[in-house]
Amino acid sequence: MQEMPHGTTHRTEHQITVAAPAQDVFGLIADVTEWPRAFPPTVFADHVERGETEERIRIWATANGEVKGWTSRRHLDRDGLRVRFRQEVSQPPVAAMGGEWLIEPLSEELTRVRLLHDFQAVGNDPEKVEWIRRAVDRNSDAELAALRSVAERGREDLVLSFDDVVRVAGAAKDVYDFIYEAGRWEERLPHVARVALTEDTPNVQTLEMDTRTADGATHTTKSVRICFPHDRIVYKQLQTPALMSVHTGQWLIEEDADGVAVTSVHTVVIEPRAVPSVLGEGATVADARAFIRNALGRNSTATMRHAKEYAERIAGTSGPATP
Repeated sequence: MQEMPHGTTHRTEHQITVAAPAQDVFGLIADVTEWPRAFPPTVFADHVERGETEERIRIWATANGEVKGWTSRRHLDRDGLRVRFRQEVSQPPVAAMGGEWLIEPLSEELTRVRLLHDFQAVGNDPEKVEWIRRAVDRNSDAELAALRSVAERGREDLVLSFDDVVRVAGAAKDVYDFIYEAGRWEERLPHVARVALTEDTPNVQTLEMDTRTADGATHTTKSVRICFPHDRIVYKQLQTPALMSVHTGQWLIEEDADGVAVTSVHTVVIEPRAVPSVLGEGATVADARAFIRNALGRNSTATMRHAKEYAERIAGTSGPATP
């Protein structure tokens, strides 16, 4: 683990008790690919390097309303139920940050989770220290509460993942550009009624959008999108429709021998308390799964078909307009 640079080190500790076995809780913390679904601040996380006990991970997360991205090294102690982490290159106002997850079994079905942080601020600036402390407090409380919720929920039927694929006889870059240029979707996509896109940091976008539903109503969503030119855009909705507590997704653009395959991937967590009010009394989680699968799949497939027409028109390979 990399040592903290010279400067004033500040420390915090947050904890929560979870009604779940310690090994189950450790598994949720160890698998960072599940963090966007489990932890509200996390937009996207993946592995750069992965070994049995040492790994490097990339994370993008919200902090005090801003999106920050960084790479961390982690040490996983599976026997001791501990995960140590240290940011390799921190984002201002953070000069350095690290910490540890400590998972302590209280009984077979009860676990205490302690989340420790140590950090330094750029220039030891007191205002920056306070900004970081607020962000750490807010995110730690949100992550621990979400960890308890996920660990205690025990209902896999609330999680729905699916994908749709459209093939394109055009260039991958043109498909990527169409999806990346979401600020133009209002003029390009019939199901988009309004869109507002900001990109203060290159390839990190905030997208607010009003989407028309099949019955003519509209709902508003707000997402953070992380763009990887020219083959992937991942996103997480910060503001979701009532039926979903979590919605994450990816646009994947892959070239192969037959052209380009565009894939839309969705993962949602259903909010069961909203099912009767949205779908009517007597509606079930199974009804919600079918409704969400149809609604999200229809809109994302429509987006991919318009991206296909756009790319094939540029390539001169387009046929009849897709219905």
